[in-house]
Amino acid sequence: MEKAFLKAQPEGEIDYSEIPPLGDAFWKNAVRNPFYRHTKTSTTVRIDSDVLLWLRAQGKGYQSLINDILRRVMLESAQSPGGDMSATKM
Repeated sequence: MEKAFLKAQPEGEIDYSEIPPLGDAFWKNAVRNPFYRHTKTSTTVRIDSDVLLWLRAQGKGYQSLINDILRRVMLESAQSPGGDMSATKM
């Protein structure tokens, strides 16, 4: 079948009968793809000198630490009502 045909087909006309249902047992044992890695983007940011000194004092991998801190705040923000950064703004 052509991609355009499938794209144009209404959702209600798609035959799912050959696809087995995924029950709770499947999802209980599901794991994240072990080969998946987040992509990295190089950027330049301006950080207060004392913050950078503290990060570097934590040891090797301070850039990964910055990423971990930012990811934690991002995920916490996504879980908060409204999903905005208003709780973390100064």
